[in-house]
Amino acid sequence: MSTTQEKIREIEEELRRTKVNKATESHIGRLKAKIAKLKREEQEQIMAKSGKGGAGYDVKKSGDSSVALIGLPSVGKSTLLGRLTNKESKTGHYAFTTLEAIPGIMEYKGTKVQIIDLPGIISGASKGKGRGKQVLGVARSADLILIVLDVFEAEIQMKLILEELYHFGIRLDQKKPDVYIEKTNSGGIAIASIHKLTKIDEATIKAIMNEYRIINANVTIRTDIDADQLIDILEGNRVYIPSVVAVNKVDLATPERIKELKKKMKIDIFISAETNYNMDELKELLFEKLDLIRIYLKPYGGETDFEEPLIMKRGSTVEDVCDRLHRDMKKEFKFARVWGKSAKHEGQRVMLNHVLEDEDILTIVKSRN
Repeated sequence: MSTTQEKIREIEEELRRTKVNKATESHIGRLKAKIAKLKREEQEQIMAKSGKGGAGYDVKKSGDSSVALIGLPSVGKSTLLGRLTNKESKTGHYAFTTLEAIPGIMEYKGTKVQIIDLPGIISGASKGKGRGKQVLGVARSADLILIVLDVFEAEIQMKLILEELYHFGIRLDQKKPDVYIEKTNSGGIAIASIHKLTKIDEATIKAIMNEYRIINANVTIRTDIDADQLIDILEGNRVYIPSVVAVNKVDLATPERIKELKKKMKIDIFISAETNYNMDELKELLFEKLDLIRIYLKPYGGETDFEEPLIMKRGSTVEDVCDRLHRDMKKEFKFARVWGKSAKHEGQRVMLNHVLEDEDILTIVKSRN
């Protein structure tokens, strides 16, 4: 009897042999769906065998946001954690120095960001090797993933990391496809797309959904998706996380090597944790990527608190601030006044749906004030 891994290999081989053309689109979509289902089954088997959690891996979230440090062993993550957070972590010139998840807090521009140094991942981490399940499990819950690469092996390391993250259901720098599926009792599969679909046709959509035993449904698609994205939606266990790619140990590399990497790869920043090179720039980049904003609260009839801003995600409204401050605040809300980038004029009177900007000053007026 074939194992799950053997079944996956057989279908992958069939997929490789199948020529890509209009006539084979549906078949290819169905094969990809079969592989996704088998890999989920394999993942569930791994998790059942390895059990839950693990020493040092149940990281309690703290701060305003969280960043997971992902990299292979000995790329300098522990030293980097110390530079970003002033947290001491064991370091050494050999692999697997960090054997547990070590959190620290980076304080920057009034924000407190939790930085989690994770053990180095290895090939097969998404299948449970080298405690990969625990490592990637922590990464899945982070608000941002900081990929740390060794300047001399950046290309190979990046390929491995991207593969392991992808196989574990982590989609980097992607938005969740805007697809809504409503199962029905009859009528087959009715597809309504807001934009023209250029990467998938209706026959392929139906073939993939049939593979998931969905034969009656209303499908509304608002983005130009492909077969893999539809499968992601049907699997329902994907997470969509932004990332920053940092190449470390640049103090040891030649200018020619740096130039070569810039041509070959999309790198956000070159750093040296050892010499502190570009650490302030990295902090600023993390702050920007986390998309946080600072709101300074001004009590009604009082002075603005510039010491401890309220940290919110960009796009937050006055209503979101009310929910964050107290569960009953909306019930007592009368109106608010805003000073700053989002205001048309100083002290603009706004309501709950007003979208705030970084460093706005906000006064919430209650009905009893």
